[in-house]
Amino acid sequence: MADVFVDIRVQGEDFSVGDEYLALRQRMPESTGAVASFAGLVRGAGTAADARPAEVQTLYLEHYPGMTERSIGDIVNQAAERWPLNDVVVIHRIGELAPCAQIVFVQVASRHRSAAFAACTFIMDYLKTAAIFWKREDTAAGRRWVEVTDEDRERAYAWETKESGP
Repeated sequence: MADVFVDIRVQGEDFSVGDEYLALRQRMPESTGAVASFAGLVRGAGTAADARPAEVQTLYLEHYPGMTERSIGDIVNQAAERWPLNDVVVIHRIGELAPCAQIVFVQVASRHRSAAFAACTFIMDYLKTAAIFWKREDTAAGRRWVEVTDEDRERAYAWETKESGP
């Protein structure tokens, strides 16, 4: 992973997807042929299927400084061992976030689109299950700590049992 540019940020401030892409374009090697990115937003309303309260007023994220960044670094290292990556940026916000606020950004550059897409999905799947964060939803009915879902666990497990993942 010596030649992979890695930028991991855990921050309260919002981020600009456009600025992150422009920064990548300035530093990327000529061997880059693909960029895949994902921006996640805070959902405001749950559904009957996921048993979440109907109206999420805020989502509050806590982390353990240093340990959280290391857990994300471990995920990125695993991705870099599986696929030929040139550049990886992971931004995860903490603190109190309103519905529709940006919460997470993953951007991956590689020689080939299949590697960029797979690595971006892999990193996001493991951020949901292995990164050290605590999430609390605040609703009109009260507060509730958010647990990892069975679906998220299954997606992460699929990466362990298949080369290509889910």
